[in-house]
Amino acid sequence: MRSLGIGLIGTGFMGRAHALAFRNVSAAFELPVKLHLAALADADAERARHCAGAWGFAQAHSDWQQLIANPDVDLVAITTPNHLHFPMAMAAIAAGKAVYCEKPLAVSLQQADEMRQAAKAAGVVTRVGYNYQHNPMLVLARDMIARGDLGRVVSFEGEFSEDFMADPAAPWSWRCEPGHAGGALADLGSHLLALARYLLGDIEAVCADSLTVHPQRPAHTGSHEQKSIRVDDQTHALLRFSQGARGTLSSSWLKHGYKNHLSFEISGTRGTLKFDQERLNELQLCLEGQSGFERLLSGPTLPGYAAFSPAAGHQLGYNELKTLEVHAVIQACAGLPAPGPDFEEAWHVERLADAIRVAALEQRWVPL
Repeated sequence: MRSLGIGLIGTGFMGRAHALAFRNVSAAFELPVKLHLAALADADAERARHCAGAWGFAQAHSDWQQLIANPDVDLVAITTPNHLHFPMAMAAIAAGKAVYCEKPLAVSLQQADEMRQAAKAAGVVTRVGYNYQHNPMLVLARDMIARGDLGRVVSFEGEFSEDFMADPAAPWSWRCEPGHAGGALADLGSHLLALARYLLGDIEAVCADSLTVHPQRPAHTGSHEQKSIRVDDQTHALLRFSQGARGTLSSSWLKHGYKNHLSFEISGTRGTLKFDQERLNELQLCLEGQSGFERLLSGPTLPGYAAFSPAAGHQLGYNELKTLEVHAVIQACAGLPAPGPDFEEAWHVERLADAIRVAALEQRWVPL
């Protein structure tokens, strides 16, 4: 069994989620390779050393370029702010290494295109962190739609709302910079666009409107200095799917009461299917002839669930979804069939997001 060396860049929320997944995946699955947590990088040298030791990585770097050059690293996992995805991924691809990058893929459509073209030319494995697609319940939803349980799909209503920016005194961060692919559409809506494509396929045209509700925020916590905000707090869009369905999308990071409200309702000529990530182990289904919705509960008969629990109703969580995603990444690195969006698919998502921004700016339908 050959070894696969993991290099992790970044130690924030997503860096920790990746580290947990790389630690947990060997316990949950029989892997085709032996994982080696080879190196971890963070710009703060002390934090890099601390996290490498605490999370089980063999080496620590304060320079991400050193991590990519490290001969023990075969797969580079990128969990940094968005504007760093492009240089890091391009360097890893040039070094012939597999790349597992968080979303959104890049800060511009041009960068995303260069990344997918470079990966294709180099023949390296790529994956992007749209981890919600690895939820067994969403795999089930996709299968139900594909086999026609809902009949001909006619509508999609999707929303991803959180409230972490609802307070106008919440300080500026890199997510508030358009040059960093900031805003609710990039941060939240990209997940929903990826999910819409996963469930229903190509989207052929969009129309949109966006709004910056709080045009200024404190430069940092407790500061009297105000910084201008030039990204959307909320975006609404109309979607036309290539298979004929019509849809709506909304993303907001200032909707009080919501913490991870990635949700959809898909209606067809024979039924309706509903999902909410805040109840990620459930689907709601109503087929023609029923008087209301029934609850479908996740369990070990669904692919992936049984790796964590032999009994239904015991619930998976966010970190289990990340472990399922990492398992697919490892399978792909081993040359085995594995689900999950690569740089090519992530470029399609970025293309959609770019079209929505154009549609909002120019107040018109934009064809894809």
